[in-house]
Amino acid sequence: MNGIRPLWLNGSLGLALLVLMLASLMIGPVSLPVQDIVTALLAAESTAGLSDPLARQQIIVEQIRLPRVVLALLVGMSLGLAGAALQGLLRNPLAEPGLLGVSSSASLGAVLCLYFGFAALNPWWLPLSAMACAGLATLVLYSIAHAGAGNLTLILAGVALSSLTAALTSLALNLAPNPNDVQDIVLWLLGSLSDRSFTDVQLCLPFVLAGVLLLLACGRQLDALTLGEDEARTLGVALTPLRIQVILGSALCVGACVAVTGAIGFVGLVVPHLLRRATGFHPSRLLLSSALGGALLLLAADILLRLVSGAQELMLGVVTALIGAPFFLLLVLRQWRATA
Repeated sequence: MNGIRPLWLNGSLGLALLVLMLASLMIGPVSLPVQDIVTALLAAESTAGLSDPLARQQIIVEQIRLPRVVLALLVGMSLGLAGAALQGLLRNPLAEPGLLGVSSSASLGAVLCLYFGFAALNPWWLPLSAMACAGLATLVLYSIAHAGAGNLTLILAGVALSSLTAALTSLALNLAPNPNDVQDIVLWLLGSLSDRSFTDVQLCLPFVLAGVLLLLACGRQLDALTLGEDEARTLGVALTPLRIQVILGSALCVGACVAVTGAIGFVGLVVPHLLRRATGFHPSRLLLSSALGGALLLLAADILLRLVSGAQELMLGVVTALIGAPFFLLLVLRQWRATA
């Protein structure tokens, strides 16, 4: 199937993304019209106090809402792209960083970094620890898939890996000496974009960009891999460098995002499935579309939770799980009926 032309599809996704970005800047306890947002972004930094309306608008837009929008773009793009790349590498439509234990492994790495105090010594240890554990988990899963395991075995391996990392995370929480640290880590594990600043953006941005470039560059090779490994070799695809490229790119994207926002699941499962038919089932087309779709889904979910939340804001990871878990169950039932 040819699907929708990439230019039309990605252009539509990009346009919808711009609309949601603007809506996210407008929505909040203090509603701001478009004119005020543009004025706050373009005006020079105000030296007046909070009594000045322009100064208040600049603080709201530039220090509170804009970092949240940027992080939603980076995290959604990373998770959607990593999910599409892993599905292409493993040739498994159910592969996704959260379901396969990659996100929980990254969370374990970040929790251990926080538990032993390395993050206090240098903030860069946090994403490095998360990415190392995410890369190790991806390597284990690929080894299982490369040995000829089917979809069920791979999913069960992911469940086992998730259970193991969750148990180790719980052990770290149980042994944490400070109850306040326990509460902070638990809230962080639920996944959220609130109370983030451009410092968090700077912390994950270089790793995310490196991971995105690595994953986008392997599209044509993943196209060849859909024919099988032997056929891909005859077409000149070097499988070992391709595996390393996808594993490293996924680890960079997922680990860096988890280190900043906590665990946010199911984005990498839902988005590629929604867009696969539209891209004509070509992994090379699906990668960029999944990156844009992931950013679109996460930004929409963040706007939704802010609209429905009361005094206590819902956690973004909880919202994506409520969306993704029924979707995953539907996919499993559909595959079961197809094979029955």
